[in-house]
Amino acid sequence: MGADRFSTATRLKALGTALVQGPTAARARVYRARPQRRSRLTGRAALLALVVCSLVVALAYPMRQWVTQRSDIADQRHRTEQAREDVKRLHEEKARLEDPAYVEQLAREHLHFVRPGETGYTVVDGSADGGRHKDQGAADRPWYSNLFDDVDASDAHR
Repeated sequence: MGADRFSTATRLKALGTALVQGPTAARARVYRARPQRRSRLTGRAALLALVVCSLVVALAYPMRQWVTQRSDIADQRHRTEQAREDVKRLHEEKARLEDPAYVEQLAREHLHFVRPGETGYTVVDGSADGGRHKDQGAADRPWYSNLFDDVDASDAHR
């Protein structure tokens, strides 16, 4: 009778017998035949939900800090590796600068140095003029050119 007690056929049978026995008895038995609904949220479930929420709130900030620190550690490792590469490159450059032939080559290329008795030449082919910007005003011209332009402008207004 346990699982069958609340089936539809059992309820109808109980209702029919209650109606045969009388209206007051029918109401009483119908009410007794209905199963009591239990709340799905029991005290234990509420306590469990409260504990889980408390743990989530308590661990949220430390987890965020942990993730942030892991990211910072990865950034610092990357910077350390870059610094090591820079140090290695600078050691190689230092070793090259200790060679007198390399220093002389740099002085000849960048500073246009020549040895005593040599004649230095600078060839101007005009190819660099294509990249120059146009005249932007008085600041790009020699002072005497500005003076003559001012004199010409004052003569034109007379």
